[in-house]
Amino acid sequence: MKLVFAGTPDPAVPALRALLESGRHEVVAVVTRPDAQAGRGRRVVRSPVGALADEHGIEVLTPARAGDPAFLARLAELAPDACPVVAYGALLPQAALDIPRLGWVNLHFSLLPAWRGAAPVQAAIRAGDEITGASTFRIVKELDAGPVYGVVTEAIGATDTAGELLGRLAESGAKLLLSTMDGLADGSLVAREQPAEGVSYAPKVTVEDARVSFADPASAVDRQIRSVSPDPGAWAEFRGERFKLGPVTVLDEPGPPPGEIVVERKRVLVGTATKPLRLGEVQAPGKKRMAATDWARGTRIDQGERLR
Repeated sequence: MKLVFAGTPDPAVPALRALLESGRHEVVAVVTRPDAQAGRGRRVVRSPVGALADEHGIEVLTPARAGDPAFLARLAELAPDACPVVAYGALLPQAALDIPRLGWVNLHFSLLPAWRGAAPVQAAIRAGDEITGASTFRIVKELDAGPVYGVVTEAIGATDTAGELLGRLAESGAKLLLSTMDGLADGSLVAREQPAEGVSYAPKVTVEDARVSFADPASAVDRQIRSVSPDPGAWAEFRGERFKLGPVTVLDEPGPPPGEIVVERKRVLVGTATKPLRLGEVQAPGKKRMAATDWARGTRIDQGERLR
């Protein structure tokens, strides 16, 4: 089939690469978000998907809005059979949805109808789900509500961060998206409507969502920290400044009151509503990430001080 692929960040790259390397389909163009500033130097850079397309000499379209007339006209000229999508990052108007013969097919990192929205992996970890996965579905006007072509499942490990889980789903999801394109090409695949039961939503995670409350149970704090690692990164306040937290370990022993820090020779603990947590890597204001024990050795922590 003739395809126009839409995607932007790193998790979309395995899917584009799988389509390019399959030899079964022709990717005639890529749609991605406009080049943006990144890094300390604020240098304007291409998105990861756009960079891969450049390497393969594929036309890259970067409309400010997917409804721009010039973009719609070029998409119509390309006349794709289908438009596979992975984390494109912009809403698609009906005028764009109507152009490809077989529609726009999204790879979404959840088992729909669970966790529709921008942050399904983060939501699954935070909720304590044991199983998640990825789904391919035809995009319709309602958010992530279109009929599903296929799914792949993935167990959520006890120590998985959102970054680790998303990395695995990006790889298994790439294979799913390729098989979906194959099935659409030969007419063997039929989409099934999503059930009305079990719908849940996963809105974009904000920096404020990543603030840790040590008044919560230890298991909830652990899941929250892992769900926002590495991005946007968990944090609390220490001495009135933002203090970043990497993944922690829940300990099965008595601990200090919620938020209180206890420094021992080989570990640093913080209390929660239930069990204590052993801190892993931390980042104090103006410092690099480091082991909590190294941070504690260089910081005079008074008895009773807390992360808030």
